[in-house]
Amino acid sequence: QVQVVESGGGLVEPGGSLNLSCVVSGLTFSNSAMNWYRQAPGKEREWVGTVYRIGTSFYKESVKGRFTISRDDSKQTVFLQMNNLKPEDTAVYYCKPSSGDYWGQGTQVTVSA
Repeated sequence: QVQVVESGGGLVEPGGSLNLSCVVSGLTFSNSAMNWYRQAPGKEREWVGTVYRIGTSFYKESVKGRFTISRDDSKQTVFLQMNNLKPEDTAVYYCKPSSGDYWGQGTQVTVSA
């Protein structure tokens, strides 16, 4: 079966950086666009960005220029590099392949002084 495992979250001060990872198994990773989502306390889950098979990526407006999504197909892994983090980036972050409704447990990111 498909497994999605996110990691790399933590507590960071405003202006800091984190690099999240997501390993996917059980599907042909290289054929699938990969997405990052996040869910803040009391809010709906929202799309953060997508990286396509050829490496092209698109982002939610509020994270453009701060977040970068990349992928390593040889390791079936997608990354979310987050720089200049803000308190409003606090959320549980999830990755999801476009090829199916597969979700992991997410990884908590907390931005606080």
